Amino acid sequence: MKLYLIRHTSVDVPQGTCYGQSNVPLKSTFEEEAEVVKQKLKGIEFDAVYSSPLSRCRKLARYCGFQEDVQWIDRLKEMYFGEWEMMNWDHIDDENIESWYENWIHQPTTGGESFKMLYDRVASLLDEIKKEDYKNVAIFTHGGVINCVKVYTGDSTLENAFDTVPAYGEIVCLNI
Repeated sequence: MKLYLIRHTSVDVPQGTCYGQSNVPLKSTFEEEAEVVKQKLKGIEFDAVYSSPLSRCRKLARYCGFQEDVQWIDRLKEMYFGEWEMMNWDHIDDENIESWYENWIHQPTTGGESFKMLYDRVASLLDEIKKEDYKNVAIFTHGGVINCVKVYTGDSTLENAFDTVPAYGEIVCLNI
């Protein structure tokens, strides 16, 4: 089964903002970026289409022509940063931030989740998808989720998951 993991387009937030599961605006370049994604997906027959319900993924999925056939799945949301959501990373004044930087895989953010918690929810969904008789699956989602899928498929490890982050509007193809 081939997964087409589609990261949402560019967000319009100040650089360095920790936005995670917050619904944030998209840049004015949305239509240009989305058209590139749409053209790359053109002609591929998808057996299933899944998406994060967050507005930045929902808007891209709809622009690409997927309407009623989309399964909106909470487990495809970006990592939840709890109290740190919408704060600039440099201005997070929290006693837990240093321990999180040292052990971000297992240490949850204050009121949020750890990377391992994100991985576990993504992996549980992938376990379900693998049981289906699909050839091609489109998944509109986020950079952190895509990196979790790379760990799941053995293309990365938890420790190295963020060595690279997919670009906005990038399509990553992986087999499961």
